Amino acid sequence: MNKTDLTSAIAAKAGLTKVDAKKALDATLEAITEALKAGDKVALIGFGTFAVSKRDARQGINPQTKAVIEIAAKKQAKFKAGAELEAAIQ
Repeated sequence: MNKTDLTSAIAAKAGLTKVDAKKALDATLEAITEALKAGDKVALIGFGTFAVSKRDARQGINPQTKAVIEIAAKKQAKFKAGAELEAAIQ
């Protein structure tokens, strides 16, 4: 399912137009992104939790040249599914 399919599904289930559903989805994604940028967690009870984790700098190997390279530290978005979501897909 891509973003267009998700927008259509939201519109059908919520009785909204596709335009309104797209605005709602975009606003939701923007709010989650802003919270993660600020270092906050976003917990949607029953669905899951979005959080940011930090990965330290480390050494890696270039598979073509076998040369040792330095991989920079970075922040990474993570999602952990909630219990209800886990149960629903089993």
